[in-house]
Amino acid sequence: MWLNATILVLVTLQRLSELVISHRNTKRLIARGGYEAGAGHYPLIIAFHTVWLAGLWYLVWNHDIRWPWLVAYLVLQAIRGWCIAVLGDRWTTRIIVMPDEPLVESGPYRYLRHPNYFVVAAEIFILPMAFGLIWYGLIFAIMNAAIVYWRIKMEDEALRPGRP
Repeated sequence: MWLNATILVLVTLQRLSELVISHRNTKRLIARGGYEAGAGHYPLIIAFHTVWLAGLWYLVWNHDIRWPWLVAYLVLQAIRGWCIAVLGDRWTTRIIVMPDEPLVESGPYRYLRHPNYFVVAAEIFILPMAFGLIWYGLIFAIMNAAIVYWRIKMEDEALRPGRP
């Protein structure tokens, strides 16, 4: 049980630190002339991730760790770190448009247009699987797919060439 708690503490701290970094980067980007697109959906994303993580906190206590799934989750964290490192101070959990700045096309962005969304989608499914919660992973993966589809449409529209 202590391992389950340790995993969830680390995931929770990671998510909270990402929100702090995102907030800092968002403020800097806006100060440099950026603007936020699709702000109305952001509370839904925060609520979704909060409920997902809170549900894990509630459910995992009597479950053994499935090590291959936990290793897969750790691999995803390396890819997430790569995504964040490549974007640097342009990484944020919001959709911030920087007029007259080109899109990042290096690192994982060379291979996928939205690699961080791929990582998040995989995490939503894989972390519950690490605790043997297949039903939980499937339910949240399906809900997340709808949210990410909606968000990618907003982001692609906001970042379309020729937009103000």
